[in-house]
Amino acid sequence: MKKSLLIVALAISIVSCNKQTDVKEVKTAYVDTSKLLEEYTEAKDIEAKYKAKSDEMGRELEAEVNRFKSEAANFQKNAQANGQAWAQQKGAELQKREQQLSYAQQAMIQQLQQESGAEMDTLVKGVKKYIKEYGKKEGYAYIYGTGEAVSILYAEDKYDITKDIVKLLNDKYKSAPKTDDKTDVKADAKKEIEALESKK
Repeated sequence: MKKSLLIVALAISIVSCNKQTDVKEVKTAYVDTSKLLEEYTEAKDIEAKYKAKSDEMGRELEAEVNRFKSEAANFQKNAQANGQAWAQQKGAELQKREQQLSYAQQAMIQQLQQESGAEMDTLVKGVKKYIKEYGKKEGYAYIYGTGEAVSILYAEDKYDITKDIVKLLNDKYKSAPKTDDKTDVKADAKKEIEALESKK
């Protein structure tokens, strides 16, 4: 009796293994992250903001560099006429000023990199959060990222939702209240130059 029950149980398990089971299709998609950042209006605005800030601060610093070059040219002309003691003192002053200009340039670059990096990090975190919410809302099991940091090697074009995400993010960004960053750029540039002037 036990042997026949075992055979029946084995037969049932074989039959059930042969039946096709219904497998739920997993909904997946991918976003080209490089393209997303190229086409996302907020990312473009951040890039433009820091380019303008860099240009403004660069112009102010360039004016200081031009004044320095003019003084250095005059120094060479007047060195013999004013004597060796004057030339040594003036040469030391010019060398110190050249170092200050170099430090100011490095500080400006570092400041811009830190500020823009912080803003881009915030933007990327926001985009990731948005994609996560989008994925839940639209019923995706997975949304992959491609681009600079590739996380998949192949994806059919029909799974590319980059355009949808870009459009939704741009719509969301356009509807958000705006602030005027132009005054901030000029104020920051002015502060950098004042700091440079005070070091003279």
